[in-house]
Amino acid sequence: MTIAKAHAAEPSADDPVGLVPRDYNFAADVLQRNLAAGRADKPAYIDARGTLSYGQLADRVARFGAALRGLGIRREERVLLALFDTVDWPIAFLGCLKAGIIAVPVNTLLTEDDYRFMLADSRAKCLVVSEALFPKFEKLIKQSPDLEHVIVSGDKPHGYRLFEDLIGADEPEPYTAPTLCDDMAFWLYTSGSTGKPKGAVHVHASLKLTADLYGTPVAGIKESDVCYSVAKLFFAYGLGNAMTFPLTVGATTVLLGDRPTPDGVAALLRKHPVTVFFAVPTFYAAFLASPNAPQRSEVKIRRCISAGEALPEEIARTWKERYGVDISDGLGTTEMLHIYLTNAPGATKYGTTGKAVAGYEIKLIGEDGDQVEQGEMGELYVRGPTAAIMYWNNREKSRSTFLGEWTRSGDKYIEDADGYYICCGRADDMLKVSGMYVSPFEVEAALSSHPDVLEAGVVGWNDEQKLIKPKAFVVLKAPDKASDALIAKLQEHVKQKLAPYKYPRWIEFRSELPKTATGKIQRFKLRAEDHI
Repeated sequence: MTIAKAHAAEPSADDPVGLVPRDYNFAADVLQRNLAAGRADKPAYIDARGTLSYGQLADRVARFGAALRGLGIRREERVLLALFDTVDWPIAFLGCLKAGIIAVPVNTLLTEDDYRFMLADSRAKCLVVSEALFPKFEKLIKQSPDLEHVIVSGDKPHGYRLFEDLIGADEPEPYTAPTLCDDMAFWLYTSGSTGKPKGAVHVHASLKLTADLYGTPVAGIKESDVCYSVAKLFFAYGLGNAMTFPLTVGATTVLLGDRPTPDGVAALLRKHPVTVFFAVPTFYAAFLASPNAPQRSEVKIRRCISAGEALPEEIARTWKERYGVDISDGLGTTEMLHIYLTNAPGATKYGTTGKAVAGYEIKLIGEDGDQVEQGEMGELYVRGPTAAIMYWNNREKSRSTFLGEWTRSGDKYIEDADGYYICCGRADDMLKVSGMYVSPFEVEAALSSHPDVLEAGVVGWNDEQKLIKPKAFVVLKAPDKASDALIAKLQEHVKQKLAPYKYPRWIEFRSELPKTATGKIQRFKLRAEDHI
């Protein structure tokens, strides 16, 4: 057999890698290009409060940057953003970048302890927080010695400055920090699907490069598009979907401040002519199962994209039958900022994550440290221009993840004979049953293909001899169907789909599975229950 070479799609002639100017500020660039293109009056964002044009966005970004400078916050100091998806989010994020200040957006569904850690770890000088989230920070503000300013997005200041008052106080200044393309721009904390969050540090150039390599040529976003992302802006996937990509080409983005539910998103799609739809596999499954999901004639969607976890083939096929649009499944990580491995329109192969995005290179490494043969499983390594420069304040993890030009993904994959990559799960989620590897994703996909199953999470579980066997946690479409008889049927269903040794020895019905805010199943939480 021939050893599989590191695979990358060939960059086009106008590949932008290396062409980002040395003196570069992403916020200034993306705002100025829209004004120069005559889009000052075009809607950039639509949220529950109304519409924000590109001209208004540029004005408010400049005002917010000026306000931060007026508070004495200096270049490269950090501002923690705990904001729901409203127009205040891109204003605050871009305002930080324009002023050369580091934006640190965080998950809005975390606990007080999580925020305590992030405030301490980032040493944030300023907190910008949605009013509804303020109670989680109230005690922490006085306990954070580095925190000097608090800005509240909402109507009640709680004794601090209001976001609207702050940006309306003075005329915007024309100032743009003289940042370089490799200057720190923002941090993103990992979603926590594998444990304690780590702050991935990204630079200005990476935002432009994700748009130039994926957003425009692969996702195919155009000025005429209306975009909506189920994944929130604080997530790397959502940041590209709802900010970087649409702003780069002058498209319009709809924001939903509430946590997305199938009914809420169905209402949004009926109200707004969304043409590019981004979601995660668990949401696609829940949406398809909802009795209130819109009919094909009620929506304008032309492109659907998925990431966060591998997309089960059954969900992809059902979606295509229902809405007539392929879901382009892709792989991206917080460390690489956005998708670098993907299916593409006209080249979609269900059950795979596609091929490398132009500008990125992929190789699969075995347990011996060597590249595996084609058709064999290995850990995915990626080389590309958008890798984070480090994990903040975590040298050990930085050294084990960022290996020169290569970044370890922590995902196990197989490259098939056609050059498509097949997901086998996380490296730390893989099970070895009777000496053979079992992918939890493979078992989950088999379970999810049963008509009674909404979603499933599979982990390794100790049997009486302390040997690892698969255990499944299953959410049913109709919870009242839960029974021992159904457990037996589901086990037999998996045996018919997969090699018999892969079937779940135990099945436990749940009303929901533990997930990150981006829809990833937190298998480490399920595994932990085995040791309680």
